[in-house]
Amino acid sequence: MKAVITVTGKDSMGIIARVSELCTEYGANIVDISQTVMQEYFAMIMLVDLERMDVPFGVFSDELDKLAAANGLKIHAMHEDVFNSMHRI
Repeated sequence: MKAVITVTGKDSMGIIARVSELCTEYGANIVDISQTVMQEYFAMIMLVDLERMDVPFGVFSDELDKLAAANGLKIHAMHEDVFNSMHRI
């Protein structure tokens, strides 16, 4: 299974590193990543593979929330099942 993670906020050094480190810590493998900086704002979308994750997705999502709060970011993780259900016609 996969998940889509979005990260937005004021740009600062190390955002990608901190999010990537958390993914590695919990066994979520980054499959694809796109990021941009628009003036002083940072935006990133990641696709991560959850097959090797060693905790429930909810725990991982909660840790992303903590990382967001500690760094003044908005981080949202959406499981592939939810994403697919939302976009099914």
